[in-house]
Amino acid sequence: MARDTAEAEAGMKGITFPAWYGKHYVTLAELLIRLGSFGLHLTWRVEFDEVVDPRCVEMKRKSADAGMDTLTLLSLTTPFLQLIDAEARGFAEGELVLVLTEFDSSLWDVRAVDERVLSELRHHYPGAKDFCTGRFTPDGAIGGSRPR
Repeated sequence: MARDTAEAEAGMKGITFPAWYGKHYVTLAELLIRLGSFGLHLTWRVEFDEVVDPRCVEMKRKSADAGMDTLTLLSLTTPFLQLIDAEARGFAEGELVLVLTEFDSSLWDVRAVDERVLSELRHHYPGAKDFCTGRFTPDGAIGGSRPR
């Protein structure tokens, strides 16, 4: 996570849910579509630990510049792209409003300033859990932890 977004991210609410539902893998493209009109106007920057596909190189290039619009990101993540340890940050008018984080292709964490985004995702992904407190950190030392 970039240092300049830490403060904004700390004030967000969040949910976590499995990236796999049976044999169905929830892709970043699917989440972008689930955002509906909320996500359409956002500018995205994506970071990932592993380049798993040539499209990742283009995402990295576009993220290093001014970012990319939602339709560009969607075009780079379809028809199927499974990311490993990736984070997509959505900005509206320069302000961070949404963070989609994928952990090891097994879990999604979603943080948003707008509760309606989280409600929509809870509807589509049964079993989504609210973060206990604050922002999740891997060691649970700062800001709370993921529900158990």
